[in-house]
Amino acid sequence: MSEAFDIYTLLFLVLAVVIFIRLRSVLGRRTGSERPPYDPYTRADAKQSAPEGTVVALPRGRTGQPANEPAGPSAEDIEERLERFAKKDSPLSKSLTALIKADPSFDPAQFLDGAKAAYEMVVGAFAEGDGKMLEQLLGEDVLEGFTRAIAEREQRGETLTSTLVGIDKADIIEAEIKDRQALVTVKFVSELISVTRDADGEVVEGDPKKVREVTDIWTFAREVASRNPNWKLVATEAAN
Repeated sequence: MSEAFDIYTLLFLVLAVVIFIRLRSVLGRRTGSERPPYDPYTRADAKQSAPEGTVVALPRGRTGQPANEPAGPSAEDIEERLERFAKKDSPLSKSLTALIKADPSFDPAQFLDGAKAAYEMVVGAFAEGDGKMLEQLLGEDVLEGFTRAIAEREQRGETLTSTLVGIDKADIIEAEIKDRQALVTVKFVSELISVTRDADGEVVEGDPKKVREVTDIWTFAREVASRNPNWKLVATEAAN
C-alpha cells in the first residue's frame, strides 16, 4: 500500500515539474505585441506633444499681421466708407482716415447706428436712474456726474420722465487717436419730451405736452488695440 502511494506520489511530482517547465517556457517568451512598461513621465510628455485637435500658428509678416490677411483697407475702401460722412481732403476726412488705418474695423455708418442706439439708452437709463445700464455705457468721469445728478434728484424726491420722440440728425464732427485711444465726437439733434415732477407729482420743470429740440455733443472712446468692440461715452456737452 505504501509502495503504491509512493509510486503515485512520484508520478504526480514528475508531472507537476513537466507542466511548470512548459508554462514557464510559454509565459516567459515575448511575442512583440506586449504593451511597454508604464512610465508616468513618458506618458505625460506624450500627451503634451500630441494634444487633442490640431493647433496651427499662422506665420506673421513684419507688420504683425497673419500672412494671409491684408495689411489694412485700401484707399478706395476708405474713401467709400467716408464719402457720406466727410468731405474729401477735409480735416475730418483726414482724421477719420487715420482712425480707420489704426482700426480697420471702424465704419462710420455702423458706428453712428450704434451711437444713436447708445444715445437712446443713456437718455432712458438716466431718467429711470438705472445705474447698472449706465455703468455699461459711460466712462468713469461721465458716470460719476450722472450718478451724482440721479442721487440729488432722488434726495429731492423728484422723478424724471424723458420720451425720445426721435433723432433728427447724428453727425460725426471730430475724430482723433490719442494714446492708442480712438475718440469720436458726434453731434445729435433730437426731439425730446422731458418732465420733472416733485414728490407730489407737480411739474417743476419741462412740459409733458411740448416737444423740445435738443442738441447734444457727445464723445465716445475705445482702446484701438482692445478686442472689446464697445465704445463708451466719455464726454458730454449740451449745445442749447
